[in-house]
Amino acid sequence: MKKMIVTIIVGAVILFLVIGFYNASKLQHIHIQKSVTINSDIETAFTNVLYLKNFPKWSPFYEADPSQKTEVKGNDGQVGAQFHWNGNKGKDLGYQEIKEIKPLEYIKMECDIQKPFKANPTFEYSFSKTGNGVKVTQDFNLKSGLVDSFFMWLFGAKKDMAKMNARGMELLKIASEK
Repeated sequence: MKKMIVTIIVGAVILFLVIGFYNASKLQHIHIQKSVTINSDIETAFTNVLYLKNFPKWSPFYEADPSQKTEVKGNDGQVGAQFHWNGNKGKDLGYQEIKEIKPLEYIKMECDIQKPFKANPTFEYSFSKTGNGVKVTQDFNLKSGLVDSFFMWLFGAKKDMAKMNARGMELLKIASEK
């Protein structure tokens, strides 16, 4: 009887790990795309993203932790400028850096997240005029190893990332329409 219980438990653990790592393999590259139409001119929306000093106006992370410490390093609005943050009582730490700019069309940023986990996602923003204003599309990309992906699957991290990115785009719309 004892041997049967151990066999069932071991079998369940193995099945869980097989299913988990199968699902995790699909999360080794996460791509999330969100778009929003903003009722403003393209310059306003572009400037809100380009100048890192504006990030707290539309950051979902700043909204969740307004006491976090932030600092812009380098020439804000230019390639190489960095937005550093330290929040959640030291549990969130990292920075994002502007990597590429095409005026009024495109901005690429790379993040270096050190806490609560190490990650290097990229954010790409595309801007296009519409009849009602400007359409901003955010492309989020994150590549990770199989073990990290397993834990992202286990804790439903992709869903949380998508929710946070959607909120960021909502806040960008609000900030740009003021």
